[in-house]
Amino acid sequence: MPVVAVVGPTATGKSDLALDLAERLGGEVVNADAMQLYRGMDIGTAKLAPAERRGIPHHQLDVLDVTEEASVAAYQQDSRADFAAIRDRGHRPVLVGGSGLYVRAALDRLDIPPTDPEVRARLEAEAERDGADALHARLRAVDADAAARILPGNVRRVVRALEVVELTGRPFSASMPQREHLTPAVVLGLRLDRAVLDERIERRVDRMWEQGLRAETERLLAAGLRDGVTASRAIGYSQAIAVLDGDLSEEQARLDTAQATRRYARRQESWFRPDPRIVWLEADDPDLLDLALAAVRAVDACAPDVSENG
Repeated sequence: MPVVAVVGPTATGKSDLALDLAERLGGEVVNADAMQLYRGMDIGTAKLAPAERRGIPHHQLDVLDVTEEASVAAYQQDSRADFAAIRDRGHRPVLVGGSGLYVRAALDRLDIPPTDPEVRARLEAEAERDGADALHARLRAVDADAAARILPGNVRRVVRALEVVELTGRPFSASMPQREHLTPAVVLGLRLDRAVLDERIERRVDRMWEQGLRAETERLLAAGLRDGVTASRAIGYSQAIAVLDGDLSEEQARLDTAQATRRYARRQESWFRPDPRIVWLEADDPDLLDLALAAVRAVDACAPDVSENG
């Protein structure tokens, strides 16, 4: 029974399609949005409330405190365990989310290199001291392939690449995921005209602030959000923190959040677009569910039985 995955940029309606597919296919949903792993980060991540989940079991939601750092390696192990348990119950795993590396970790053959907090902290301090361009130049000197695939402004990825090189003595590019599914899967990608997507993003950002993003951020700060290396940098929350600190007006924070979200959507498009395995669907197509189900049936028809824990 192939996994069904729904991927693509933020604000394209992935959660709704995943719910529709889970209802029709007897599925359970596995989250692949790194920020939705965090308890309490609900409004700013557009996380479906329990009452909105139509009684369908959801996994990999609310599994981390905001003080913890999300780990691709841990997620890989846990999401694959979820797939196996869902299949054991006779149900279909439906993976949904826009965090590209997490999707690949769940579905693809991917060996994840080790991490070292001390090495990472030192590299982050160097980035702060010397600047992102200098750190990217250092990566280019030791791993030109990785540097060509990671933008200089993506400091976190540059730091990770240098960390892997230092710990393993091998290029980070050698550990990048290969496009080979560990277990049969059909990956459905949602896309929208850019102007339409930008308008959806702006509406979503306004809705988040109106629903109480500021108050939610205050509660998370009381729970230690500032100590969370990953969670505190999340789009929307970092802007809300700046408002609470008096560094931004709420109006400017909304504008900054929308701009950062648009940039994030472009990065998501760049991540998913080159993958030839993805079946792309127009998110606003009135026949979206029927087209998605047809793509699933086409893969089901030629997929072998799967019994391994993939």
